[in-house]
Amino acid sequence: MRLGGIFRTIVALAAVCLAVPASAQDYPSRPITVVVPFPPGGSTNLVMRIVADKLGELLGQQMVIDNRGGAGGTVGTRSVAKSAPDGYTIGLGYTGPLAIAPTLYDNLGFDPRKDFAPIGRIGTAPNSLVVHPSFPAKSIAELIAYGKANPGKINFGSAGVGTVSHLAGEYFATRAGIKLIHIPYKGTLPGLTDVASGNVSMEFSDLTPALPLIQAGKLKLIAVLAAKRDPDMPDVPALAETVPGYAGQSWQGFFARAGTPKPIVDALNAALVADLKKPETAARFNTMGIVAQSNTPEEFRAFIVAETEKWGKVIKAAGIEPQ
Repeated sequence: MRLGGIFRTIVALAAVCLAVPASAQDYPSRPITVVVPFPPGGSTNLVMRIVADKLGELLGQQMVIDNRGGAGGTVGTRSVAKSAPDGYTIGLGYTGPLAIAPTLYDNLGFDPRKDFAPIGRIGTAPNSLVVHPSFPAKSIAELIAYGKANPGKINFGSAGVGTVSHLAGEYFATRAGIKLIHIPYKGTLPGLTDVASGNVSMEFSDLTPALPLIQAGKLKLIAVLAAKRDPDMPDVPALAETVPGYAGQSWQGFFARAGTPKPIVDALNAALVADLKKPETAARFNTMGIVAQSNTPEEFRAFIVAETEKWGKVIKAAGIEPQ
């Protein structure tokens, strides 16, 4: 009986080993390409470079960054959907391509729920609401009151149609019961420049590019688009304090192509979690206004689904037609 039990155990272990492809057993054995779906120079690239060095050390292989910008991040994201499911090409996921684009575009070329294997979340960056210093409203409550008294007279800039900054504004207008006029730009900075010049009332923006203009007194920060205040800016209200339940943050994470062996996904997740726990990584994120946040592949998948449903409702409520 004992010999029989040992034999059955050996057979079971052999079956487990056979179930894991050889490529997964020695992963990674060569450099890993990370597709960043935006051009070089933006905050997304800064996040990737912070993570890439330490992640490469933990995995024992170089992380090669491949910038593939275009169509709001969908071009680069689509390329990951067409890559080999072997863990040697992974994507940097972002709110726009993974949670907004599925509702906004008819012929996207990928389905985040079916074509990708989520690896894990990297961090969350609450956006900000900035206005020109001369704008009549100095708080969210005053802004809502002013908007109701002056329907259709407030405009806001964004980084473009369908971006987080656009939908954050539409989401706020819907929840606050006011009418805002959207003015899209080709990127965040052109819109911020127009707000600072007094040509546009306000912008729902990433905090990082807005900070120099805030510090120079050319913009006024009246709220962070988060559920609670940023500990580093305790005097700046969270928009949810006035509009309960509002959250307009952007987020980033890693994903691979669907069909990537689970042991590889788990190895990447374990390295990412270890990287994000390093004090130096969290500190560098903090200087950019980003909170390092890790989770499991399963939790990241559920998060993406919830975000897709949330932004999908915003798009439909705002009457934004699929592109």
